[in-house]
Amino acid sequence: MGLLVAGVQKNFGSHKALKGVNLEVRKGEFFTLLGPSGCGKTTLLRVIAGLELPDSGHVFLGGQDITRLSAAKRQVNTVFQSYALFPHLNIFENMAFGLKARHIDPVETNRRVAKKLELFGLSGLERRYPHQLSGGQKQRVALARALVNQPNILLLDEPMSALDAHLRGQVQEELRRLQRKLKQTFILVTHDQDEALMVSDRLAVIRDGLVEQVGEPRDVYSRPKNQFVAEFLGAANIIKARRDGGRVVTSLGSFDLSLAPVWDEGTLAIRPERIVLGEAGGDRANWVRAEVREAIYRGQSLDVWLAPGQTIRTKTGEDLRVRVRTHSRDHLRPGDQVSLFFPPEDLVALEH
Repeated sequence: MGLLVAGVQKNFGSHKALKGVNLEVRKGEFFTLLGPSGCGKTTLLRVIAGLELPDSGHVFLGGQDITRLSAAKRQVNTVFQSYALFPHLNIFENMAFGLKARHIDPVETNRRVAKKLELFGLSGLERRYPHQLSGGQKQRVALARALVNQPNILLLDEPMSALDAHLRGQVQEELRRLQRKLKQTFILVTHDQDEALMVSDRLAVIRDGLVEQVGEPRDVYSRPKNQFVAEFLGAANIIKARRDGGRVVTSLGSFDLSLAPVWDEGTLAIRPERIVLGEAGGDRANWVRAEVREAIYRGQSLDVWLAPGQTIRTKTGEDLRVRVRTHSRDHLRPGDQVSLFFPPEDLVALEH
């Protein structure tokens, strides 16, 4: 059995940090709590860790109610953003600290620490002190120290946010491989959408103390429930629409959808990379003629903003534009005429 959060509420004065969160994390999965700063994700992690007590609701681990259990008695370890290494202890002593506090036999302590040093590529560094390590090495020490205690769940509070982009990518890959190898439950808190999509088996998108959507990264990214999820998980074209028989009508034109909307008037979403660029011409279903207004080179991709052949003004007085992400091999310049295909399976009718 895994972790179950049932109806958890947490207030800080008049601020409602968690508003009745319900969540299930399966045993052995890499689960991510994703959301903007101040949404409640770190508070939820601290409730799971036992560092905060909820005002109402329960937390179950392996079927046991641990809501009122102290942090020290939970089979849970946390890796913080700051790593929280003891500066006056060397790496071996940092890693052995928790085992000694639990009075684990010294021989067993040495065995466990040596095993984790080898696993994390830290062998030979055990006599160094934190200030003598790089950021990536400190991060691995913090992970190793947490895992050496053999927790049922490892909690990760934005542990990679202090790393530079190149090193962060490397550590994300290492972390994902490690979790798969150990088959332990990892719960990560992050505001980084790319990170969440890369490492997670499943993720929960959180906003204002509530869970907006839970699912596998591919499903949440491809079929967001609402506009917040669509835009928070990456670039998205948001298009107002109304239903007209079996089609939906928008200011861009009429479209077929694979899944019909439940509303008469609402909103569609489509990812920029799902729109297909073609040569100008043709009035086939789900095709729109457009003119390139702006193109930004991003290395492997090209972000292009296009306006329909007949410029449409929004209520704010701006031109209605569609964002498309295509391969950087495509040479598109402002003024070029193209056709856009909106695949029915990639046009998502948002719930609200």
